[in-house]
Amino acid sequence: MNPSSSNGATTFETPPPFQHAHTIELVSVEDGKITGVSVYAGRAEVSRLFKFAVEMGQNQVTINGLPGVLDQDSFRVEGRGAATIHDVTISTISEPAVPSTSPALKALQSKKQRTQKALRRCKKSIGSVEAYLTTLHVQHIDMAKLGQVMTDYNATAEQLDERLLELEQELNDIEEEIVVECAELQGTAIDKKLNLRAAIGVFAESAGEVEIVLIYAVHGASWDALYDIRVDMETKEKPVTLIYKAAITQTTGEDWSDVPLTLETATPTFGLGLPALQPWNLSIYRSSSHAYAGGGGPFGSSDAAVMASAFRRASRAPGSAIPPPPPPQASLQPAPLAPMSHRGLIVSSRGNISATFEVPGLLTVPSDGVAHNVTIVQLYLDAVMSWVCVPKKDPRMHLNAKIKNASGFTLLQGNASVYVDGSFISKIPLPPVSAGENFDCSLGLDPSIRITYHPRSTKTSKSGFYSKTDTQVMSQTITLFNTKSMAVDNIKVIEQVPVSQDSSITVKLVNPAFSADLPGKNVQVSGGVIAQWYEADEPGVDPTSLGKDGKFNWVCSVPAQKKINLALQWEVSAPVGANIVGLY
Repeated sequence: MNPSSSNGATTFETPPPFQHAHTIELVSVEDGKITGVSVYAGRAEVSRLFKFAVEMGQNQVTINGLPGVLDQDSFRVEGRGAATIHDVTISTISEPAVPSTSPALKALQSKKQRTQKALRRCKKSIGSVEAYLTTLHVQHIDMAKLGQVMTDYNATAEQLDERLLELEQELNDIEEEIVVECAELQGTAIDKKLNLRAAIGVFAESAGEVEIVLIYAVHGASWDALYDIRVDMETKEKPVTLIYKAAITQTTGEDWSDVPLTLETATPTFGLGLPALQPWNLSIYRSSSHAYAGGGGPFGSSDAAVMASAFRRASRAPGSAIPPPPPPQASLQPAPLAPMSHRGLIVSSRGNISATFEVPGLLTVPSDGVAHNVTIVQLYLDAVMSWVCVPKKDPRMHLNAKIKNASGFTLLQGNASVYVDGSFISKIPLPPVSAGENFDCSLGLDPSIRITYHPRSTKTSKSGFYSKTDTQVMSQTITLFNTKSMAVDNIKVIEQVPVSQDSSITVKLVNPAFSADLPGKNVQVSGGVIAQWYEADEPGVDPTSLGKDGKFNWVCSVPAQKKINLALQWEVSAPVGANIVGLY
């Protein structure tokens, strides 16, 4: 109060009357509209817009029905209009006490009891009439009065039957009314998934309409990458079509209806900081057995004093077992509110660490826990096809594609359904693939390239004047038949020869004849066929390690509707009569 004087008298100004805050009650799913959802792996960030009228001065806005899986540390409020946001609190909506009865319910229950008693009486009357009819005998009734007796019976029974039906229907109606009354006593049930309330203080400079946006993270939402890989074997340029899809799942309690959706590959780390290293000290452990040197019992008095002093020093030492007090926890400061921006409905990717996909159009994802698939983008990629087989173990030809991700999009880890020429082949796991990176994709079996693994032939000879030696020459033939109408290049046939584990056994690969001086060099076997040690074409391989395991392969080109033969021959030499283990 401010005092003032007039004509020598002191007066006090009357304070303005206290103004109560204007109360505004809103329901989140009814009065708010979701303007955007960003889905991460394991959570989502939701932006919900509210428009309402405020009065000049203090307004208390209460928004009920926010999801219970809301991360309260992420909750923030932004607004538009001539007003100021003062305070924001979040609380749990408590379930109101439900009355167990009411005058109307008591009246219905009494009416039900009366109807049940009337129904029992009616059934008993019907039973009595039926029992009376069974007691009548012909010798006790005049035949002239028999017709009247039956007429009276039918009339009475008909009246009782109609009464029985009326009472049964009346009882059913009363029970339905009781159910309705009990439901009204329960009131509007609180959805346990939408059991949070936000209270927001808004001070308005003038009456009018304002807008506030609630931005919050929720658990129970995620998306996984899915792919369709479609390969056209007749196409030379960009034979692979990769359809990048997302499977979105959410059980947050609120439906996302017709919302702009953004898929994020980054993982939010709320409050996660760099861990701090604690002091790491060393000390020498001294056993307590040194205290037994004194007399007068197990511990001398001077020894006990020494031990107590040592214990006190150890407790104060940096390397003692008593841990130092924990560092004070840093206070959590709310993040500054970022200005709102309007994004275009495009698909985008940024950076090498994370990618953002802004899916075109509006999507609806209900809170049902079911995966809802949406196509992110369709990519046309180059690929190098290769055919690989190990005919010694399996004569079937495997088809493989080395695909280059030249799209500029980051491909996340996920499952891929593979189709070749329109036919489903298999489902394979796809590893994470960065932009510009190559990845291998198995395309299943190709039955159009037939392989025949002929029986092996063996010839044995003896040599040596003083030291007799048995030499066995093994020959193997493999036939490739390309039944396609086009030539097939880059067919890899993997084979092996045995490796000696004994100095008295010698193994020599005769055909194909690799050079001992140039272990990494390919051997031209014939036109369209080269031989090389296994993994010789892998980057960074050590040439001196090639052939140590006896594995090698041919790389072949087979014309359309043609066959080629691959010849393998090797020699095994050992002392005469030696029993060689593992030769066959």
